[in-house]
Amino acid sequence: MAPPVAAPAVAVSPVESGVHGAGSRAGDWITPVELCVLGAIWGASFLFMRVAAPDFGALPLVEVRLALGSLVLLPFLWRARAQFPLSLWPKLAGISLINSAIPFVLFAWAAQHAPAGIGAITNAMTVLFTALIGFLFFGERIGTRRAVALFAGFAGVVVLASGKVAGASIGLAATAGAAAAFLYGIGINLVRRHLTGLPPAAVAAATLGCAALLVAPLAIARWPAQEIGLLSWTCAALLGVLCTGIAFVMYYRLIARVGANRASTVTYLVPVFGVAWAWWLLDEPLTMTMGVAGAIILASVAFSQRAK
Repeated sequence: MAPPVAAPAVAVSPVESGVHGAGSRAGDWITPVELCVLGAIWGASFLFMRVAAPDFGALPLVEVRLALGSLVLLPFLWRARAQFPLSLWPKLAGISLINSAIPFVLFAWAAQHAPAGIGAITNAMTVLFTALIGFLFFGERIGTRRAVALFAGFAGVVVLASGKVAGASIGLAATAGAAAAFLYGIGINLVRRHLTGLPPAAVAAATLGCAALLVAPLAIARWPAQEIGLLSWTCAALLGVLCTGIAFVMYYRLIARVGANRASTVTYLVPVFGVAWAWWLLDEPLTMTMGVAGAIILASVAFSQRAK
């Protein structure tokens, strides 16, 4: 959520200019705590997918996630409904495919075939892909620093894809996670250019709802014949309500208080928590390849964020 600047790992990728509030003594410690909590929640999304995806399958799990997340955010859309004319909804539907439906399915599929940490690590590439798409298609300057960071980040994905866990290759799962991050990068640029000025929580509700409607026929067709266990249902519910709905409300509050740039530093925490949760609760191994690739990717993201 991913995403995350997306999440996202992560995740919808809201973009807001951000308004810096007056620094208060309380805010000095509340903001880091909230960033850590948000990173822990979004990192846990990969754990929940890892547990629930084998029982649900990628499409049904994503449908549950989208539906529950959109319901949590629905009050924001209802309050701003006058700003969403019918002519806007085809655009919202198109962005929802790129920014929610397909990336969520890719991450859920990856969770079926590789440790949860793989998706969490590749999700961090969203920041770099956002810069790349802005440069290639929207005329944004990328600069030498970000260009170097992009090459380093791609090298990290190659290192990650070359690894094995318990003797099995994780290349396809790493590729799926990187593809999801690439789509998040496209989605962020589309949101910036076509949905600026709309309340971000309402945009998130609208795109999640559209994605849920678009995925629903496929999810129904692929709904598992066997009974789904209580643990998988619990993880799916947490994925939708906590990691998608509530987490975005927290993210918007952070943006409003400290600005988008500072709030986006949660990107660095998501892979750390994603790997840690999976290691602690699922006993998934932390391989040397994952450690090296994660370090390269996170370092490249941090390096790119320092660019003027």
